[in-house]
Amino acid sequence: MNRLTTSGAGYDLARFPEDPRDPFRAWDAADEYLLRRLEGTDESAPVDLSGAVVVVGDRWGALSTVLAGHRPVQITDSYLAQRATLANLDRNGVDADAVRLLSARDTPPDRIDVLLVRVPKSLALLEDQLHRLAPAVHAGTVVIGTGMVKEIHTSTLKLFERIIGPTRTSLAVKKARLIFCTPDPALARTPSPWPHRYDLPEGVGPVSGRTVTNHAGIFCAERLDIGTRFFLGHLPARSGPDRVVDLGCGNGVVGLSAALANPEATVTFIDESYQAVASAEETFRANAGPDAKADFVVGDGLAQLPPASVDLVLNNPPFHSHQATTDATARNMFHGARAALRQGGELWVVGNRHLGYHTQLRRTFGNCTTVAGDPKFVVLRAVKR
Repeated sequence: MNRLTTSGAGYDLARFPEDPRDPFRAWDAADEYLLRRLEGTDESAPVDLSGAVVVVGDRWGALSTVLAGHRPVQITDSYLAQRATLANLDRNGVDADAVRLLSARDTPPDRIDVLLVRVPKSLALLEDQLHRLAPAVHAGTVVIGTGMVKEIHTSTLKLFERIIGPTRTSLAVKKARLIFCTPDPALARTPSPWPHRYDLPEGVGPVSGRTVTNHAGIFCAERLDIGTRFFLGHLPARSGPDRVVDLGCGNGVVGLSAALANPEATVTFIDESYQAVASAEETFRANAGPDAKADFVVGDGLAQLPPASVDLVLNNPPFHSHQATTDATARNMFHGARAALRQGGELWVVGNRHLGYHTQLRRTFGNCTTVAGDPKFVVLRAVKR
């Protein structure tokens, strides 16, 4: 946990789940730059926050916690960001209802007077969210985006200009930059291109040729990624009434493959992204038969499942948390899988060979075998003894 100090107060903030080994803070220079601009401590006039304030993409709740006195609406695609926000409000003695939490799938407010956008890693997610929010923006709305310099590109600015109105940027401070956008109510907008659908290639098992649905912001929404393609070619052949989990499901193709291969299985699709779980559900409903059994969970890994209730976990863990490279997410997923698996249950993982997941799996499960590999990827199997 670290302390963020503003001109008016200090705030104890942490990411979620809080991990003393995590070296990263719950905010960065881009969040600080935006807060100084709002306060007017950067030699500009303070921003009037008396109207309807909306904060988009607040990564760990730092912005929402500092602005809680203005009762903002927070919009995020991340379940973990919502949990981080609630935890940070609590540790700073702020009522949870001071911030209204909405997901990227929820209907946005009808009117927005101040729109604050933390630029996401995914340009597609930014595009989708700006399209959804544009009808609530009016000529007097203050629109400010923020991000690190490496996160803001010409394409980022063009999205603001095309969907909201004329856009300019600030000078860079501590490698962070602000985006100022002036809403143009007369702007002619094209419809949002999301969700995006494509047909899977042949040669990827039971899902070959199937159409998948991809909402904005999910991993490889434009095409099947090569890691998942490799995984689909080496999934376990099982039968019977298994409880299977597609952990970090994305658009759900791995879990769908397991369901098609074993119609008696019940597949649970889990992701911390609301957009991902919506994609997985649409993909499953469009391709699985009427008797196929599935559950769809937005959550923190397997924490919401009963212990020792699962037979098989399939996992392609991410190794980035926003811009940071870390194995923390994979480590948490592996520990959660072990807790959720029954005795004899199996975790199957695909990952880049260089990440060395076999070491972590041996620490967690006491065993790990290599199922398949090529120069880039490896499929690993660990059994709960």
